[in-house]
Amino acid sequence: MVITSSLKGVLLDSAKEVFESMVSMTLEETEGQRPDPTGVTLLGTITFAGNLEGCLGVCCDMAGARAIAAGMLCMDSPDELADEDLADAMGEIANMVMGAVKTRIQDNYQSILISIPSVVQGRELRRRPNDGMIQMATTTRVGAEHLVEFSLVYREAAGA
Repeated sequence: MVITSSLKGVLLDSAKEVFESMVSMTLEETEGQRPDPTGVTLLGTITFAGNLEGCLGVCCDMAGARAIAAGMLCMDSPDELADEDLADAMGEIANMVMGAVKTRIQDNYQSILISIPSVVQGRELRRRPNDGMIQMATTTRVGAEHLVEFSLVYREAAGA
């Protein structure tokens, strides 16, 4: 059985690893802050099924997505990036963080299948977990100024 507090640590450690190695940006957990839900945000999600099932999400504002995409592509200026580049970057971040989470929990959950990521853009994006699902989130500061929220909505599969 997975414990939410340990899974939060797994999620945070996985995100830190991805951001340091693939985005060349530091990532630190913040308390009491979240990306502004009234502004335009990007939400990258990836679902998983098997012994543990649910959805991982990565959410940030457009400026944060630009900084992340520029870091991934080793660009000096994020101004040259098209919106499609931002969506691709957010989907890939969700994919890489989920892969790192899977690696860290595979001793307890050997059967986890991961979907392809999807990205939505909008205002006031919200998760509404189904009954029996556990939801947890952690907000981080990426670089000096961007807030990024990582979330997991999950449950153990029947018989797991």
